[in-house]
Amino acid sequence: MRLGGPLWETWNDPEAWVEVVKKSGYRAVPCPIEIGATPAEIAAYAEAAQHADILIAEVGAWSNPLSPILEERKAALEKCKQSLALADQIGALCCVNITGSRGDTWDGPHADNLTKETFEMIVETVRDIIDTVQPTRAFYTLETMPWMYPDSPESYLELLQAIDRKACAAHLDPVNLICSPQRYFQNSQLISKCFELLGPWIKSCHAKDISLSSSLTVHLSEVRPGLGALDYRTFLRCAHQLDANTPLLLEHLPNATEYQLAASYIRKIASQANIAL
Repeated sequence: MRLGGPLWETWNDPEAWVEVVKKSGYRAVPCPIEIGATPAEIAAYAEAAQHADILIAEVGAWSNPLSPILEERKAALEKCKQSLALADQIGALCCVNITGSRGDTWDGPHADNLTKETFEMIVETVRDIIDTVQPTRAFYTLETMPWMYPDSPESYLELLQAIDRKACAAHLDPVNLICSPQRYFQNSQLISKCFELLGPWIKSCHAKDISLSSSLTVHLSEVRPGLGALDYRTFLRCAHQLDANTPLLLEHLPNATEYQLAASYIRKIASQANIAL
């Protein structure tokens, strides 16, 4: 497993990027360049990463391929295809996006999100992305979410089987699946079930934490790893059974100090379990 996260320092070339990554202490990072980069830029960063033993974990394709607005949906599909192509060219493990929302907010809840019709739309959309790009080494992955598919390990497995493409894989963010007190207090079992059902497909994971407050009715808040109830011992133990290069990326923290604290917590738990990061 490789711990990683976003970088807070800037760089101007692949050599400077390598130094920033090394300074951070990470062994995995998100893609350092955007879609639209030249073939020479892509090749230079790919070579620098390989020589420095840095894993480019994922290319984010954050957009809404299910948008009810036709032009937004077309733009999102094109972004997904270009992002998957970039991931394949630069040697990233995967391209990651959410499945999308049927509402106006690209990552928000909507009454139609968890319906059979939307499930079928997702299958068709992901097949189109993969079949257009035809990646040879990168995978297109869907991030787990609380109010859209895949919203459980069972629905994720059903999606993967329905999409039926070798280049479609899983991206696990267990915090995003915790949407009730029941899942909150039983998150150890939820994490274990995710790896039991999805283990062969998991290419990348996100590292966050979650806290349940006593305010009515139900308030679940994303917090820094170590400040919530997520069972990181189970999470790391299960992830450790995957490929040794599987990335675990921190995200959504406000500054470099918070990332350092989060990384320190995860490294402490990993050390207690004799797991290398």
